[in-house]
Amino acid sequence: MFRVRVHKIESTRDLDGNLGKRIELIEEREVQNFVMRPQTDEAKMVQDLMQAMQQQMPFLPQRQQMAFPKIVLFLTEHEYDSLGIEFDVNQVYQVTLENQTIKFTKVS
Repeated sequence: MFRVRVHKIESTRDLDGNLGKRIELIEEREVQNFVMRPQTDEAKMVQDLMQAMQQQMPFLPQRQQMAFPKIVLFLTEHEYDSLGIEFDVNQVYQVTLENQTIKFTKVS
């Protein structure tokens, strides 16, 4: 059992030219924040300087987030309708893999 977030939904066509959707789901994990303590005075000064710059200039990235697809669905319009799930970007789902089935449960 794991959680995924709908990262991207794109329109696409299959090999026969039928309209469909490409739905990219990324794994949703709680990441623990940890503080790296610099070993030297110089490293501490650089860390403090970077923190001050990030606070003063919000366009600087504070933390990089990387999104790796966990599940990518390629569905025709008919398959998408048959699935019975309305995927929305940023919606979180609990995914259960059991007895050769995949079950999506919307997390509210």
